[in-house]
Amino acid sequence: MLERIIERLLYASRWLLAPVYLALSLVLIALGLKFFQEIYHLFAHIMEMSESDMVLRILGLIDLSLVGSLLVMVMFSGYENFVSRIDVREGDDQLDWLGKLDAGTLKLKVAASIVAISSIHLLQVFVNIPQIESEKLKWYVIIHLTFVVSALLMGILERIAFASHREPSDHKQVGH
Repeated sequence: MLERIIERLLYASRWLLAPVYLALSLVLIALGLKFFQEIYHLFAHIMEMSESDMVLRILGLIDLSLVGSLLVMVMFSGYENFVSRIDVREGDDQLDWLGKLDAGTLKLKVAASIVAISSIHLLQVFVNIPQIESEKLKWYVIIHLTFVVSALLMGILERIAFASHREPSDHKQVGH
């Protein structure tokens, strides 16, 4: 009896995550405002801006869009995986990946997004390479490579850990 009550309480406690995912949508609004503020600054100063400054601003916009995509992915798949299924009516815009990202796949996508974001930051540093100290540049590269290696290791571990759960059709046969 007590065990059953505890289990029900634990199961119901997943709903404590719902406000967290809802709050991420507020963060997405803030990110959108920042994105359009950056576009305004880009167009307001485009005539006096150097080519490298323009490239840096555009990379910043790409960076913001990647972060926004990451937020959407975490909001929807996190909610679906840990709180409740999202019911989308027939005929509404439905995301193809919705309901197909498990927690492991979500972690891999987050890691890949972090690598992409880090790559953009590193590219921004390289555009300004004359102004960057070599010691600082070295640390930017080391940090980026740490993200890359971490993402690769997560992918390898995910593949090894869940190899037995995949269907035979998931494996590609060599030589056929």
